Amino acid sequence: MKRGLFALSLGTFGLGITEYVMMSILPDLAKGLDVSIVQAGHLISAYALGVCVGAPLFAVFLRNVSLKRGLLLLMLAYIVGNLAFAVSPGYISALASRFIAGLPHGAYFGTGALVASRIVPGEKATSAVAMMVMGMTVANLAGIPIGSLIGNMLNWRYIFIFTTVWGVLTFIMLHKWVPDIGSLPKSNIKSQFRFLKSILPWLLVVTTMLCNGGIFCMYSYVSPLMSEAGMGASMMPLLMVLVGAGMCLGNYYGGKMGDRYTPSKTVQYIAVTMVAALLFIFIAASNEFLTAGGVVLAATCLFAVSPPMQLLLIKYSPGGELMGGAMVQMAFNFGNALGAYFGGLPIAAGYDAGWSALVGAAFALVGTAFIIYFRARVKSK
Repeated sequence: MKRGLFALSLGTFGLGITEYVMMSILPDLAKGLDVSIVQAGHLISAYALGVCVGAPLFAVFLRNVSLKRGLLLLMLAYIVGNLAFAVSPGYISALASRFIAGLPHGAYFGTGALVASRIVPGEKATSAVAMMVMGMTVANLAGIPIGSLIGNMLNWRYIFIFTTVWGVLTFIMLHKWVPDIGSLPKSNIKSQFRFLKSILPWLLVVTTMLCNGGIFCMYSYVSPLMSEAGMGASMMPLLMVLVGAGMCLGNYYGGKMGDRYTPSKTVQYIAVTMVAALLFIFIAASNEFLTAGGVVLAATCLFAVSPPMQLLLIKYSPGGELMGGAMVQMAFNFGNALGAYFGGLPIAAGYDAGWSALVGAAFALVGTAFIIYFRARVKSK
C-alpha cells in the first residue's frame, strides 16, 4: 500500500511545481511571450480558474468511473495541459493551456485523498492523505527551486517539458502501484451536489478559505516584509528553503495529529496556531530573525491543516465525495486570491508590510470561529 501512496504523491509533486513555479519565472515568461509582467501574471489566474472549473466538472464526469481509472484520466489531462503550455506559440494559446493544466488539479486531490484513505486501515487515514499531499510540500522545498534554476539557465519551456515527462512517469506508477478499489456507488448528477444542502461542508470550506487566506495575506508580501525587517536579498533563498521544510513537517505532523486527536480537533488547534503566528509576525516585524521564525511557523500551519481538512470534507460530503475532496483545493485557491488582495490593502495605503500579517490574523481568527462552530454543530447532532 505504501507504493500506492508514493505513486499518489508523485502526482501532487507535479501539480505543485506546475502551480507554484510560475511565481519565480514571471519575468522570463513575460519576455518569452512578449507581454507585460501583469499579463504574464494572468497565466497564474488562468490556472486557478481551471482548478475551480475542473473540480465540479470532473466530479460529475468521473462519478461512475472506477477511482483508479479516474486518477489516470486526470493525469492524462495534466500531461496534455503541460505539454500544450510548453509548446505554446503565443500568449493566447498559453492562457488556454494553463487553464487546461489547472482543470485536473482539484479533482486529483479529491480523488487521490479518497483512494489514500481507503487503501490503509481507518485509524491511519489522515496520515495516508498527508503522504499523498507530501508531494506538493516537497515541490515547494526542492522542485520549485530546481525548476527556477532550469528556467534561468535554459528556458522556461524546459520546466514544463520536465513536468510533462513527470506526468507520464506518474501515469505509469499510478497504473502499476495503485490498487483498483472499484468506484463509488452509482449516482446521478444531482446526487453529487446534494450534500451541499447541509451547512457542515460549507463551514469547512469557509474555514479553509479564511485560514489559508490569512496566511496568504502575509505570504504574498513576504519579500517586502523581510526587507523591512532588515533581511538582505541574499538571505531570501535560505528562508524559502526553511519555509519549504516547514511545509513538509507541517503536512507530516498534521496527518499524525489528525489520526491521534481527530481531524476536526486538529484543524482547530492549527487554526489557533495560525492566529498566534500571524500576530507574532506583526509584533516582531522589526526583527528579521523573529519575523523569519514567524513566517516559517505560519507556512508550517498552512500545510498542517491540509490532510485533516481533506479528510473532513470527504466525510461530510456523502454521495458527492469526489466533489467534497476537490472543494478543499477550490477553497485554497479562493483563499490565495483573497489573501493577496486584502493583504495588499494596508501596503497600498502606505503602511508597512507587517500590517498585512495583522489583516491575516483577523482572517484566521474568523476561520477559527467557523471551525469551532462546526465542531459544536457536529456534537449537537
